Amino acid sequence: MQNAELAANRPPAQPWLIVGLGNPGPKYAGNRHNAGFMVADLLAKRTGSSFSRHRKALAEVAETRLGYGADAPRLVLAKPLTYMNLSGGPVAALCNFYKIPPSQVVAIYDELDIAYGQIKLKTGGGEGGHNGARSISSSLSTKDYVRVRFGIGRPPGRQDPADYVLSDFSSAERKELEYLVDKAADAVETIVTKGLAAAQLVFHTA
Repeated sequence: MQNAELAANRPPAQPWLIVGLGNPGPKYAGNRHNAGFMVADLLAKRTGSSFSRHRKALAEVAETRLGYGADAPRLVLAKPLTYMNLSGGPVAALCNFYKIPPSQVVAIYDELDIAYGQIKLKTGGGEGGHNGARSISSSLSTKDYVRVRFGIGRPPGRQDPADYVLSDFSSAERKELEYLVDKAADAVETIVTKGLAAAQLVFHTA
């Protein structure tokens, strides 16, 4: 059998589910808590795809590929339409619909315990008090999925962390925001194409 025939008969590679976490609606669009949505939007822009409401899950989804050709990795980009603390339901529904194992789920979300300007990557482990990640772990019945954690730092003074994450990035932070969202999107692409360990060497800042 020729190579072309082998390729035609090969089962399609399992897609990756790339989930940006945030809260739906324009009032939350610029919030620190919506960093995951920002990264997902950039990945959609890079791949020339657009989001639309999924027919089986409470989420906006863009089906695309990372690169060109039959062997280019398949991506399902997703933004849950629930509020942050209920993100797990749509993620589990999408995993079930596309037959995606938790090991090929990448969740992108803001992290209070990481300084602004830093990105950390990991698989498994705790959720660090993040309600969206906790919901995903519960709904998937495992913590063994990949996380891209976008550092937003702790709130200044005595500001309530809940108010802090639901406020917009400051004017000073916005000067770097585009670069950091771009960096997080690069990290996701590297995870998909080269693996988590390779991505950590480049993007997992100390």
